[in-house]
Amino acid sequence: MVLATLCYIEDTINEKTLMLHRTKKENDVHEGKWNGLGGKFEKGESCEDCVIREIKEESGLEIKNPKLKGIVTFPSFLSEKDWHVYVFTCNEFSGELIDSPEGDLEWIDSSKLLDLNIWDGDEIFIPWLKNDKFFSAKFIYENGKLKSHEVNFY
Repeated sequence: MVLATLCYIEDTINEKTLMLHRTKKENDVHEGKWNGLGGKFEKGESCEDCVIREIKEESGLEIKNPKLKGIVTFPSFLSEKDWHVYVFTCNEFSGELIDSPEGDLEWIDSSKLLDLNIWDGDEIFIPWLKNDKFFSAKFIYENGKLKSHEVNFY
């Protein structure tokens, strides 16, 4: 099992969301896709510790008060391992963007996120980030294609 975080940093004044266009890592399963920022837990981290560290490493930004919006399970996602991803939003941040080692960072109009080259499952759960309900979802992929999903809202 792999534990990870994913965060959508929102500039609420300009109605933009920071996205990462995955273009730099070799053998990246996300190559060419746009994603929020995040990554795998390190030993001893809480999900909040992980998301704060990952955002700093990938973007240079320091975030405060990330909001946990849901958990997504990806059984055997492009490997033998199940991924459990804690999904956050955050609109409190400071600092300057860096040249990310994983791809190109860009502030995208929040209304246009679904127009990007994103994973099929992301098209489904990104709108849930605006809900006041917490979600727990499972997205099943086969050979990089979404086969099914289920969700519970709390």
